[in-house]
Amino acid sequence: MTQDLTGIQDTLDTRDFQTDPRRIQVRGLGKTFILHNQGGTRLPVLRAIDFDASAGECLVLAGSSGAGKSTLLRCLYGNYLATEGSIRIRDDKGWVGLTRAPEQRILQLRREVIGYVSQFLHVIPRVSTLDVVAEPLQQRGAGAGEARERAAVLLARLQVPGRLWNLPPATFSGGEQQRVNIARGLIGGHPVLLLDEPTASLDADNRAVVVGLIREALAEGRCLVGIFHDEAVREAVATRLLPLHPPAADAACAARLAAVAG
Repeated sequence: MTQDLTGIQDTLDTRDFQTDPRRIQVRGLGKTFILHNQGGTRLPVLRAIDFDASAGECLVLAGSSGAGKSTLLRCLYGNYLATEGSIRIRDDKGWVGLTRAPEQRILQLRREVIGYVSQFLHVIPRVSTLDVVAEPLQQRGAGAGEARERAAVLLARLQVPGRLWNLPPATFSGGEQQRVNIARGLIGGHPVLLLDEPTASLDADNRAVVVGLIREALAEGRCLVGIFHDEAVREAVATRLLPLHPPAADAACAARLAAVAG
């Protein structure tokens, strides 16, 4: 059963680093977009967001369109710079302040700590599916042969036909591309995994496979933060819910906010 997480106090900061289960700490996070081509209109998307997420948890972001769910994921990945507040990500040495980290440090965190499964597959053209999936594991130090073997296992579990593995995924169907994207996101074993609607284009059988893979990731002690609009999937994987609500805005801003924030 999931729990409703509406806010927490930072009561764990004095824990010994080795026994602290947290992998993400967010305090006072805010994000405002400025639309320069519309007279500098300011669109507040996130305001005063506080939460922790720990190893073995799947924290699910909940809220209506425009509440800022996708924006929050992109802030956690470093794609969006927060307007205010702090995001700390834990690696094997300690806490890293994501909102102030230099670009090279953020890239290192993405290689070693933070995996991301977006709704759409963005890869280099003409690279085979097997190599697309294997790449994150190779970036973490695995040999090419081992990475390709593990990629093949994941692709098989996700029911991507073997005849497609040596082809680039750009011409695949939406569901096939999403399964490739999921395999690519899971293979690296990143301690933190961000999931943006990973089952949106999948049929019931493949949704069940993905639920199984997510549960395995949790059992391995990985920390997951995700968006799942499918209620059955959400109930199957969530350990806690973080409700998000769009900041107060006038009607015109609210419509534009829904288009920007996700």
